[in-house]
Amino acid sequence: MSASNTPPLVLVDDLDVERSQIYMNSRYLAVDTETLGLKTLRDRLCVVQMCNEDGITTLVQTRNYQAPLLKKVLEAPGVTKIFHFARFDLAALKHWLHVDVNPSYCTKIASRLIRTYTGSHGLKDLTQELLGITLDKQQQSSDWAADTLTPAQVGYAASDVTHLIAIKERLDALLERENRAVLAADVMACLPARVRLDLAGWEEEDIFAHH
Repeated sequence: MSASNTPPLVLVDDLDVERSQIYMNSRYLAVDTETLGLKTLRDRLCVVQMCNEDGITTLVQTRNYQAPLLKKVLEAPGVTKIFHFARFDLAALKHWLHVDVNPSYCTKIASRLIRTYTGSHGLKDLTQELLGITLDKQQQSSDWAADTLTPAQVGYAASDVTHLIAIKERLDALLERENRAVLAADVMACLPARVRLDLAGWEEEDIFAHH
C-alpha cells in the first residue's frame, strides 16, 4: 500500500462524489466504525472511517443514516472491505445504515486462524507484531457523537484503518504458508449469516454447540 500525505477528510452524513468514485475504483477498502457503545441495537453508529490502498482516508459522521454513496461503496462487489472484528462493524452498518457489506475480510479471524501461538489478537497487537508500529488507543472511549470531532479523535479513527490493508497482506502470506487460506475464505463467507444471528437475538449463543 502506498502512503498518502493527504490528511483525513471528515464529512457529514455521506461520502462526497469524488471520494466515492475513488473508493469504487479501489481494490481494497479498510473500514472501521465508532459507536456510542458496544450494544448495537442501543448504541448508535456515529462514525464510519475508511482508507484505500493509496492511503486516502475519510471519516463520515453518520447523522441522518441515508448515505447513499457510502452504501454503494460498501456494497460494491469489486471492492474488498477489510475490518478488524468485522462481526461488530458489519452488525452496526447493517442495523443503522441498512447496508449488507460484501465482500468482507476480518483481520481478527485471520489472526485467530494463523497466530495460534498467542491469545493476543487485538488490532494493537497485530500492528505491533506484523508492522512494528505501536498504536495509541487513548481515544477509543470518547464521545463519538460530538458535533465536531477533536484532532485526537480524527487521528485515532484514521489510525485504526491506515494499517489494515498491510496487516491483511501479512496474514494472507501466513495463511498461504500453512495451507489455511481456503479455510479462512470459507469462514469470512459466513460473516453475513453470523451478523444476522447476532441482530436476531442469538449473539450470546453458539447454535452449533451440543448441550
